Amino acid sequence: MAETHVLFVEDDDVIREATTLALERDGFVVTAMPDGLSGLESFRADRPDIALLDVMVPGMDGVSLCRRIRDESTVPVIMLSARADSIDVVLGLEAGADDYVTKPFDGSVLVARIRAVLRRFDHSGGPQNGGPNGTDNSSDPERGVLSFGDLEVDTEGMEVRRAGAAVALTPTEMRLLLEFSSAPGTVLSRDRLLERVWDYDWGGDTRVVDVHVQRLRTKIGQDRIETVRGFGYKLKA
Repeated sequence: MAETHVLFVEDDDVIREATTLALERDGFVVTAMPDGLSGLESFRADRPDIALLDVMVPGMDGVSLCRRIRDESTVPVIMLSARADSIDVVLGLEAGADDYVTKPFDGSVLVARIRAVLRRFDHSGGPQNGGPNGTDNSSDPERGVLSFGDLEVDTEGMEVRRAGAAVALTPTEMRLLLEFSSAPGTVLSRDRLLERVWDYDWGGDTRVVDVHVQRLRTKIGQDRIETVRGFGYKLKA
């Protein structure tokens, strides 16, 4: 099995060295960089399997670096933030990050979050198939295509089209859409989406869900996913 390559961008020498050692003990190959510019250069040269980006790094901050990475790749990104209530968390998610971890963090927690992200990306750059019930509500069972008005979701080819035009989704956005499209008209709670999409069998920050739903709406249509206040979201059938 190929080793997982982690790009870690952190300007604090102690945190960078300690975290690198912890990740290497768990079998990861780590490239650690002290600033955003060197992090971008390393990303382009090495094409890592996952990127861990501290929000506050010199040269190019982590949010800007995340945007640059997302412009070029769908590789999973986890942001590291010093404050759970910081607006930096939301900014990072809006920039295209898949998850975030609050500092200070326990090494085992970070490893668990990395592995959770990699599981749902399935080490292949794409999400795993299947919806909440493992069912296929395809409008064309032979092709595995689900149709909702002008929106088509190819659950086998992992492609989405809106009015015939291809829609570019990150693997996390694709997996989120698969959850909705497998149960159109059904309200899915934020906790359920955290469990199914982010692989959290423990509590998580629902802001991750809210920001990703908003990002998905901008790509497939603002009115396609409905907010059911106090309960969650549903895809309009």
